[in-house]
Amino acid sequence: MFGTGLLKGLGVTLKHLRDTYLDDRERVPSRYEGSIDLGDGERIIRQPIDQEGLLTIQYPEEKRLLPERFRYIPMLLWDTEKGEDRCTACGICAKVCPPQCIWIVRDSDENGKPITRPAEFYIDAAVCMSCSFCAEFCPFDAIKMNHDFELAVYDRYPQLVYDKEELTVPIEYYAALWPTQYAAEQELIRQKEEEERAKAEAKAKAEAEKKAQAAERPKAQRSPEELEALKKKAAERAAARGKSASGEEKGQEEDPEAKKARLEELKRKAAERARQRQQESGE
Repeated sequence: MFGTGLLKGLGVTLKHLRDTYLDDRERVPSRYEGSIDLGDGERIIRQPIDQEGLLTIQYPEEKRLLPERFRYIPMLLWDTEKGEDRCTACGICAKVCPPQCIWIVRDSDENGKPITRPAEFYIDAAVCMSCSFCAEFCPFDAIKMNHDFELAVYDRYPQLVYDKEELTVPIEYYAALWPTQYAAEQELIRQKEEEERAKAEAKAKAEAEKKAQAAERPKAQRSPEELEALKKKAAERAAARGKSASGEEKGQEEDPEAKKARLEELKRKAAERARQRQQESGE
């Protein structure tokens, strides 16, 4: 009863020791199986989780193949198809960065007007915590996480402060590091473009059908009786306008004596109103 656990633990250690030497000598199954030989003793090792035997990698000659979702410091993407930076200097990455290690200066044109392009972009790798918030919140997929972790330097400043030129990589580099994620993003872009194209085609088709229906729609035709009635109404309106015009002409040719009498009457009424106002004001 006593000492059985200790003996069991020693047995497991002995088994691991034996498997280690067997792996180095026989190499079947080997930690080098499926690895990538770079020459000059350098090798990239594919190391599955369920592999047994020696698990120590002889770094730096031997390096482990990093998983796709490994992340270290951010990188900026250069769209080779469009020939421009994806970054628009919106500043969202700098706002969401927990340690505040990102600085952006927006570019401007010859007139001093700001444009959607970064003139300067800095990341302090000594402060970056590799959280990938900047990559997740970027609305233009302009910033992604790099796999390059061999960044040891002798001087922290300024060698660990990376500028725009050092951070920018072509989009093909990102596609090689993140093949699954890149393919998923391209599929989403393709689906969105297809949806927009389908909407535009449906809109154009609806407008064409509307125009065709308007062209095929027969114009309203009036019967002879309706035309006669309209002509009669138009003649009546013309006669009424003629009568009113003749009445006005007659008024203009009014008798001078009558006109003089009407003016005298208007003067008399005006004098009476003036007299009444004076009386009212005197009271």
